[in-house]
Amino acid sequence: MNYGKKSTAKKRTALISRSSMMGKRARVSFIRVLFVSLIALCIAVTCLGVGSFRGVIDTAPDVDDIDIMPLGYATFLYDDAGNQIRKLAAPDSNRLPVTLEQIPVDLQHAVVAIEDERFYEHNGIDVKGILRAGMKALTTGDFSEGASTITQQLLKNNVFTNWTSESTQLERFTRKIQEQYLAVQVEKKTDKDTILENYLNTINLGAGSYGVQAAARQYFDKDVWDLNLSECATLAGITQNPTKFNPIINPDSNRKRRKEVLQHMLDQNYITQDQYDEALADDIYSRIQAAQEKNSSTDNTVYTYFEDELTDQIINDLMNIKGYTKKQATNLLYSGGLKVYTTQDSKIQNILDEEYADPSNYPDTVQYELDYALTVTDPDGNQVNYSKEMLQLYFQNEDPDFDLLFDSPEDGQTYVDKYKASILANGSKVLAERVNFAPQPQSSMSVIDQHTGYVKALIGGRGEKTASLTLNRATDTTRQPGSTFKIVSTYAPALNEKGMTLATTFEDEPYEYPDGSPVNNATRSYNGTTTIRTAIQNSINVVAVKCLEKVTPDLGLKYLDNFGFTTLAHGTEADKDANGNVWSDANLATALGGITRGVTNVELCASYAAIANGGNYIKPIYYTKILDHNGNVLIENTAAERSVIKESTAFLLTSAMEDVVKQGTGTACQLDNMPVAGKTGTTEAYNDLWFVGYTPYYTCAVWSGYDNNEKLPDYARNFHKALWKKVMTRIHEGLPSKEFEKPASVEKLSVCEETGLLPRAGCPVITEYFDVGTMPTEYCDQHFYDSDDYDYNYDTDSSDQTDNTTDTDNSESSDNGDTDNSGDSNNTDDNGNSGDDGTDNTGGSDDNGNGNEDDSSYQVDYY
Repeated sequence: MNYGKKSTAKKRTALISRSSMMGKRARVSFIRVLFVSLIALCIAVTCLGVGSFRGVIDTAPDVDDIDIMPLGYATFLYDDAGNQIRKLAAPDSNRLPVTLEQIPVDLQHAVVAIEDERFYEHNGIDVKGILRAGMKALTTGDFSEGASTITQQLLKNNVFTNWTSESTQLERFTRKIQEQYLAVQVEKKTDKDTILENYLNTINLGAGSYGVQAAARQYFDKDVWDLNLSECATLAGITQNPTKFNPIINPDSNRKRRKEVLQHMLDQNYITQDQYDEALADDIYSRIQAAQEKNSSTDNTVYTYFEDELTDQIINDLMNIKGYTKKQATNLLYSGGLKVYTTQDSKIQNILDEEYADPSNYPDTVQYELDYALTVTDPDGNQVNYSKEMLQLYFQNEDPDFDLLFDSPEDGQTYVDKYKASILANGSKVLAERVNFAPQPQSSMSVIDQHTGYVKALIGGRGEKTASLTLNRATDTTRQPGSTFKIVSTYAPALNEKGMTLATTFEDEPYEYPDGSPVNNATRSYNGTTTIRTAIQNSINVVAVKCLEKVTPDLGLKYLDNFGFTTLAHGTEADKDANGNVWSDANLATALGGITRGVTNVELCASYAAIANGGNYIKPIYYTKILDHNGNVLIENTAAERSVIKESTAFLLTSAMEDVVKQGTGTACQLDNMPVAGKTGTTEAYNDLWFVGYTPYYTCAVWSGYDNNEKLPDYARNFHKALWKKVMTRIHEGLPSKEFEKPASVEKLSVCEETGLLPRAGCPVITEYFDVGTMPTEYCDQHFYDSDDYDYNYDTDSSDQTDNTTDTDNSESSDNGDTDNSGDSNNTDDNGNSGDDGTDNTGGSDDNGNGNEDDSSYQVDYY
């Protein structure tokens, strides 16, 4: 190395030269700029992170607005005695709330030990848990380690309910940050016990059970407060993976998880070694399987006919009274934790169920009607639907008389298979199929407590009910009422405001409707001068039509409206058919039950219940009140009562209908220990058979017929009356016998049988009940003799029995003595609604059985 003077000077010159100095300065400046830039970048990133964090926090829900309580609870239905009859729950709402005091301490500790061991120490975020999970992820690559606290999990389930639909890591990260932030906020204002209580009522514990009480009932058939340590550990182990650790389907996996839970409890000093050993030795899984067998044998997931109608009523009332949308009302019913107190009497309902399930109560010959629906995907990917009507048309190409009635389900299934094969022949694939065979003839029944309007029981058909919310023949199907309508459409207004009495007479003789069509009695015979009482007793058609002619069909229709019928035609735009024809039931055929659409069983029962209730109509009630999840009254279902007829009119009709049962067309419905008033109804072609009757306790209506409205054969025309008698006999067992009470406004008086006036010496005399305001004051002018006028008197006989023996000679006590020729239709649609076979046309009915707006045509059918 050269250290000479010249070399040193040269180096000094190079160091202090301008170019050298500029280079050094440039390098220093670059380093400085780089350093400053890095600092700025860090600051920017930090600010961006803080800003983003603030943005995430700012978009989080306000802690004061969130609700950490579970979102769905099961609804319970109770009978009139307060017994639970049904649990209603949406798939994610099978939850039964309990308080923390009701939850065993062992279960609380088990959940904390396995899910969040520092729950009682942290402030909503478990920092140690986060660091532990992060370290495991970095060292092993396993990101399955969880660090969420119980508070965070509670928020995820009850606040961040859309977490299952997160599709990106950013969405998940955002939710986790908000979860942690809110967890801290929640724990500032909510104590640990409240958080734990809500968590234990929220968690998914498999098998459709949400919350620890529902799980305890599901797995062990006991309440949560009765669980032992082993059972508590079993439930606590499920929540991490409700399917994997389900003790019913995966007992081995659950057994390992239970051991892990117990080990955590032991390590954290919640239990002793002896408790640990005892719990592990507990053969819990055999008890779980036994509980499942018991639950499967007692749980019926198919709603009863009463429950079907009840749920419809509740949803409608929530919409109409509380203003909910249909979706909101449905969600509230199935997820709102409601308590619904129904009017159902379980004992009476069981009687109906048992009698309708007894094959001996029906004709020996049984047919089966096919209900069929098929949905397929054709080779082009289109979805195509097929119905039972289409199946029927398919086979009618071969056999014009083919219908959907079969001698056995197996016979019907052969046609189903053949039809389906023809559809699938082109390569179509089945998406869905429904096949059901309903035994025929069918029947429905309803029972109402006339004093309250409470529907105590109903049944919408015979045969096994295979699904919920199916056709309910008691509430959904409309059928022609036949002669049962004579009482409510004709005789009620006649006695109530037209000045007529039970002694008022009409000539039972050949008679015609305005269009010239004859009015036929069931016997095709006539009885001459006939009182209204006798006409009711023997169900005489001519007298009913003549009486409604005096009452006027318009007034008769008004009374039917007041009696609660909602299916009548009034000649309005709503009653226009597809061809533009407007139909009305304000015509003479209504006297005999020939109406446009028919009536439902329950509404007919309620109209007679109004008579039994002294003339006061009460709309049928299926529940008395609904309580919300917190026990507050949501709806108080009070009776909507109105007076339709006077108390005296109600008693007069009752008295006449007692004769129907004692010596008229309803003798088959007599009860041994109780008076009965009622009326039979048979449509002309025997499509519909009715009996509606009541005692001083209950009103009951029974219907029978074919769903497709075919004519009932001779052997099937009496079983409905036998059913009525069997059911009502059992309902009244043990009830004190009592008579119908006669009001003070009714008195008995002897009158001329032929004129209904005060008798003379030569008059045929009967004793009759009268409203005091319509008692006759004039003497008979048809019988004149030289002898003094007959010495009539007010009958004060305490027996309250009228003397009408002279009227019984022509009693039509046979089962078809009340058959009318009202022109009720002879075909029904799938719901049992009336149609027409083209042979009859009374009361202005068109080819669909609809009542016309005038009396231009009437139905006539000789038989």
